[in-house]
Amino acid sequence: MITLYGWGPLFDCPSPSPFVMKTEIQLQMLGLEFERQFADLESVPKRKAPYVMDGDLLIQDSNFIRVHFEEKLGKSLTEGLSDEEKAASWALERMAEDHLSKMIVSERWLNDANFEKGPSMFFAGVPEPARAGVMKDVREQQSMVMQGSGFTRHSPEERLQLAEWDIQAIRRQLGAKAFLFGSEPSAADASVAAMLISASTEFFDTPLSALVNRHAELTGYIARMKDLYFAESRWPVPEAA
Repeated sequence: MITLYGWGPLFDCPSPSPFVMKTEIQLQMLGLEFERQFADLESVPKRKAPYVMDGDLLIQDSNFIRVHFEEKLGKSLTEGLSDEEKAASWALERMAEDHLSKMIVSERWLNDANFEKGPSMFFAGVPEPARAGVMKDVREQQSMVMQGSGFTRHSPEERLQLAEWDIQAIRRQLGAKAFLFGSEPSAADASVAAMLISASTEFFDTPLSALVNRHAELTGYIARMKDLYFAESRWPVPEAA
């Protein structure tokens, strides 16, 4: 039995985590049947999601999950691509998962109003007397990570410019094609589409969403990927609901 651990629909996205979305798409691309369960980050060494249990085997990180199942099935999510396209595919993934990912995190976690509207709900299970302190500590940790990466050492305008350059590169690669490398989706589509879905949500008050949503080719691309892989949610319903 294969079980994907992460989170289901939230913030008007199929998951609050683009990396969980990426893995959910790639498992479907590989034709796998799998269950979905909520992640318990304290239960795994890397303390992050997604992670997958393949029987008794734990696989952590979206990249290692993909490679594990490609090798197990003898399939490749870049099958049919030329060597140059495979190199471009990996570069697109790395690009999307750098500035765009950091922009998403900083806009959600470091902006007070957006944090209160969104990520603060992750702390609902913390006893009320300790909740404010725990949230403050976690946000400070996120701020330190962003500072350490160098991203939030840029001004807000500069961060937005970095995100825009990445979005423009994705738009140029997509062009008039249905997917990044032609008429069928491949590995990079899972990563890039997940980041674009997260960046484009209007749940949060951020200029990032407009950078994506003003391009009809990108909104069309997002819609195609959602129709293919997120037509309905198969995540369990949270108990709080």
